Amino acid sequence: MASISTNTSDAQLVQQLRAGHPQALSILYDRYSGLVYSLALKVLNQSSEAEDLTQDIFLNFWKQEQFDPERAALSTYLCVMTRSRALNKLKSSNSRQRTLERLQTNTPEEFSSLTPLEQASQAEQEQTVRAALSQLSDRQRQILEMNFYHGISHAEISRQLEVPLGTVKTNARQGLLKLRKLLGGAIA
Repeated sequence: MASISTNTSDAQLVQQLRAGHPQALSILYDRYSGLVYSLALKVLNQSSEAEDLTQDIFLNFWKQEQFDPERAALSTYLCVMTRSRALNKLKSSNSRQRTLERLQTNTPEEFSSLTPLEQASQAEQEQTVRAALSQLSDRQRQILEMNFYHGISHAEISRQLEVPLGTVKTNARQGLLKLRKLLGGAIA
């Protein structure tokens, strides 16, 4: 078997992984484990739990064939999966509220270990997302911002906005579908 280059695209590496080449997972792990770990650490605030979650994310990625490189960038998929799993961990340990309060008191600079180029790219992506969000209905934008930017659950959004939970979920789903259409491949 020929070795796989570290310059191989994510989509090609995923294809190689699905074809049974474990070296592809190693390259993907080297490429994205820092991103997954830092996000897990930001949410969980415990290095041992962040390390465990990072390993778990890549193990599950290897075992399951749910990722479609045509639908999203791998970095986005891993971040969404990491965020979701980390929030589930917090919920199960009943420490979610304390951690969210701690995260809200910290400034983004305290979390940043990005290079200037990465910071500029991130700022550009945030601006692109904000522009797309502005094209959603007020209700869709409000629900998505509460959920993703403030970490508020759909049930809590329903309570705060005094609307049925189904309405919150429908607006969130429709807003995400519209964002996906608006953003296309603009966000990596």
